[in-house]
Amino acid sequence: MRFAGDVVGTKKAVSDILQLCFEAKDWKSLNEQIVNLSKKRGQLKQAVTAMVQQAMQYIDEAPDLETRIELIKTLNSVSAGKIYVEIERARLIRRLAKIKEEQGLIAEAADLMQEVAVETFGAMAKTEKIAFILEQVRLCLDRQDYVRAQILSRKISPRVFEVDTSKEKKKPKEGDNVVEEPPADIPSLLELKRIYYELMIRYYFHNNDYLEICRCYKAIYEIPSIREDPSQWIPVLRKICWYLILAPHDPMQSSLLNSTLEDKNLSEIPKFKLLLKQLVTMEVIQWTSLWNLYKDEFENEKNMLGGSLGDKAAEDLRMRIIEHNILVVSKYYSRITLKRLAELLCLTIQEAEKHLSEMVVSKALVAKIDRPMGIVCFQVAKDSNEILNSWASNLEKLLDLVEKSCHQIHKETMVHKAALKV
Repeated sequence: MRFAGDVVGTKKAVSDILQLCFEAKDWKSLNEQIVNLSKKRGQLKQAVTAMVQQAMQYIDEAPDLETRIELIKTLNSVSAGKIYVEIERARLIRRLAKIKEEQGLIAEAADLMQEVAVETFGAMAKTEKIAFILEQVRLCLDRQDYVRAQILSRKISPRVFEVDTSKEKKKPKEGDNVVEEPPADIPSLLELKRIYYELMIRYYFHNNDYLEICRCYKAIYEIPSIREDPSQWIPVLRKICWYLILAPHDPMQSSLLNSTLEDKNLSEIPKFKLLLKQLVTMEVIQWTSLWNLYKDEFENEKNMLGGSLGDKAAEDLRMRIIEHNILVVSKYYSRITLKRLAELLCLTIQEAEKHLSEMVVSKALVAKIDRPMGIVCFQVAKDSNEILNSWASNLEKLLDLVEKSCHQIHKETMVHKAALKV
């Protein structure tokens, strides 16, 4: 039949052979028949595809775990290198990886999943591709392989989650690849978005990248299902506020801080609104009073969504408050003694000098310290061009004022002469 190109007949024959082995519960013979049928000379692609798909349905019916693994491995070897059953092979590997993970062999499961590059599969549904890559990322994070996790996560563009799912699907044109429907257990696109950002939070948490963690929580916060439920968005919004405060000062942090303050939902958690306003206001914040006020809220985060803020979070929070205070001082003073700076920051002179030096090195602000005199200068040194330009502008302003004064004097003189003539 296969030499005659009889697709329907060949598929039926293959299906009947597998069905007989399954009904007889002869799993060894089933594995042998799958291998033999796939190796037949001139075997039709449609027959191999139908055989693999039918045998996959028997996996859950296997009497024990060993039989199940053996059947998966047989199907995996049969489908290896065949582009027309690449989707089935990816699903088989995912099932095998799940079994390995349940056995505690996370490293083996991660290695198995990394063998498959689903991003090249044209016929696989987009949601199934994303779910598969996210599973690869999760297993890499579980085995603490953060470099590979980052590489795999870059295969997913965050813009893919912004596609409007409400639009009707276009019918494929003639010649286009037919995209298969994803299995029922694959989550929706919005649910995958949440999983993606939760995994990215785990990755950035390892590096203590607070600003990126904040941006991930911000993306989760924008999901419609989260915005509709206060029990879900309040913990997320709390996390956004904390990680905004913990993030070092830079333009992106300032932009996120101001946009968060404009959020109407922030009024539901007034303590955090007050905290963000303190950071925006150019006033010195007393660390001891702030910590006493927010200590309980800070420690309660470990019982909320996402867990604790990290081991270094309390120390980093103090650092951010000190940095904020130094920036405030630099706005109001052009020159200040180190002793007075230390008093304003509630630190020793050595600590104040250390924090100031770190901010200068990171280019957060410009300052010079005269250590023998104990004076800090926040003025930016001007080059010769800037000085000449300022002089030129000053001269221009002066000449404008002289011209206006002359005009006014001439006007008054003319008015006075006219009055005398009358």
